[in-house]
Amino acid sequence: MTTSSKTHKSTALALSGVGLTLSATALFSGCTVQVAGPPPPPPPRVYVAPPPPPPPPAYADAPEVEVRATEPPPPLPDYDQPPCPEDGYLWTPGYWAYGPGGYFWVPGTWVEPPRVGVLWTPGYWGFVGGVYAFHAGYWGPHVGFYGGVNYGFGYVGVGFAGGRWAGNSFAYNRTVTNINVTNIHNTYNETVVNNVTVNKVSYNGGAGGVAAVPTAQERAAATEPHVPPTPLQRQHVQEAVKNPALFAKANGGHPAIAATPKPAAFNAPGVVGARGAAPLPQHAMEAPTRATGAPTPGGAPNAAHGEARPEVHNEAAGQPPAMHAQAPAGARPPAPQAGKAPPPKAPPKPKPEPKKHEEGDKH
Repeated sequence: MTTSSKTHKSTALALSGVGLTLSATALFSGCTVQVAGPPPPPPPRVYVAPPPPPPPPAYADAPEVEVRATEPPPPLPDYDQPPCPEDGYLWTPGYWAYGPGGYFWVPGTWVEPPRVGVLWTPGYWGFVGGVYAFHAGYWGPHVGFYGGVNYGFGYVGVGFAGGRWAGNSFAYNRTVTNINVTNIHNTYNETVVNNVTVNKVSYNGGAGGVAAVPTAQERAAATEPHVPPTPLQRQHVQEAVKNPALFAKANGGHPAIAATPKPAAFNAPGVVGARGAAPLPQHAMEAPTRATGAPTPGGAPNAAHGEARPEVHNEAAGQPPAMHAQAPAGARPPAPQAGKAPPPKAPPKPKPEPKKHEEGDKH
């Protein structure tokens, strides 16, 4: 019994020791000090490509956008505005463009807008990064920034005061535009306050350029949808660059074709020249003509150009033109009397002189 009781006491003590150990472990398990290891590696970085740049405005495909020059454009020429040809046409001022031969003048002209409700923002030259860059013009619901250049005729440097849309019709301000009220009746008179110094500077920034920055309204207009120049406007520029007389090196900054009534109509009646411009040669303004005023077929030269041409004879009624070809070389047939046809050729008959001689022999 003694041995057995000792055994039971030892077993009880062992079990109680285990219980105390488990209790202590459970009690102090929350306070166990853990040695921190190295921090876990950061998650792998995933490359996200930046969004593509916004597409350029519709007018950025114009060839003038990327044109740059190292010299400033000439001053704007002084010229009058031709009358508006038809109701609905809008004025686009002339400007200096740049080509292989240097600066050339693109005449101002009246243009039919691409759709109702849009206005023309003229292009302009701006001095940026040591060069002069051309910013192309465009159509939009509002007139944007055009360098503060005073183009005249409603484009005084900021906005446009030459007219406004009234529904589907365009109303013209006769104070600053040349409108024939006989043909166009939708007009009004409104005084234009010119807050821009009136000069002929044709570019923004740089030495001697216009010091102007976009207004809040012009910045807002730059974010609006734009429409590029119409095909006729592009043709207008293409015709200008092909005309040597429009280059500043040839006209000294005074083009003889400063404005036209319609795009690319450089030979049409109503073309306006700049003040101080030398008159264009006859062949540059109109088609060669005959003495009667009709165009010469094939553009043959005539005396108006200082060149020789065949002499023109006024044919009498009833006389075929081939009559002149039958005359001997160097001889000129007498001019018939006005209003009378040449008498018909009579058959040959005996001369009266021999008859008189025979009567004298009888006596």
